Order: sequence, then structure tokens, then C-alpha cells
Amino acid sequence: MEITVIFGSNTGQKRQWIEEAIRRLVGTAGPVLKASSYYETEPWGFSCEETFLNRVIVFNSRLDPENFLTKALEIEKQLGRVRHSGQQYESRTIDIDILFCDSLLIHTPELIVPHPRLAERNFVLVPLNEIMPHFEHPLLHRKISELLIQSPDKLSVKKIEM
Repeated sequence: MEITVIFGSNTGQKRQWIEEAIRRLVGTAGPVLKASSYYETEPWGFSCEETFLNRVIVFNSRLDPENFLTKALEIEKQLGRVRHSGQQYESRTIDIDILFCDSLLIHTPELIVPHPRLAERNFVLVPLNEIMPHFEHPLLHRKISELLIQSPDKLSVKKIEM
């Protein structure tokens, strides 16, 4: 199963947090099929001084979506992610969000796929467009490239050459 994931970090050694999270997921879930560049992005949904570093990865996962999510949440915790109840958006060492699982529609209390707000967020759409511009969103029935053009988000997303 192809599971498309976005990684983000805005504290400490951002690239190292993302690389370590990817390494740990490869060891558990399966190999990387596609990887976007890194992007420096403004915080979405809250204010802070630190920008985010984001990257989209497509895994060829041997895990089903629910087990992939469980493993991703374990890795977030292992890498120092602390989730505070009542505060939805905040700075973090690592954030791992599942965007797509093939073209499946999943709606459980634990997992909603496709990610419900991805079409509103350029920090997701820009790296997705880099590696899968012709992928059709299974719920909105539009290509990623079309969603990016129609996005209401005006925050900066800048490709990082590393």
C-alpha cells in the first residue's frame, strides 16, 4: 500500500528530526517510493518565530493505515513530541501526518484519510505537487496541481537546497 505522509518540524535540528523519523518508519513500515525536497514554511494556524521544515514521503508500506498511524505516533513520542490537550497547533520537534493511503477513504475516530485540511495548506500542496502533481484527490476529484492553483493559503513555502 502506498501511504503518503508529511513530516514537519520547527524546533532544534529540524532536518535531523525529520530524517530520523523517516529512517524509523522505513525500518518498520517499508521503503520510500517518492520523496519531495525540503521546504521552509511559515507556521499555519498559530504564531511563532520559528519557521517549519516540511517534506512529503510516499512509503510502500507493509502496514495497514491504522498500524502505520500507531507507529508514527510512537515515533513522534520517542523523538520528543508532546501533545498538549486544548491547544491544537504549537511548536514541535516532529509532526507526522498521513495524507493519503492509495486512493482509500478512511473515516474512523483515530484516522481520517485523505487528510481533511490538506487542500487548504500550501505547505502540504507544494511538496505534494513536486512528486505527484497528477494524483487525483479521491474525495475532491481534483489533481494535486489543480488544488494548489485553487488553494486559499497565501503563506510562504520556499524550496530548500540542501
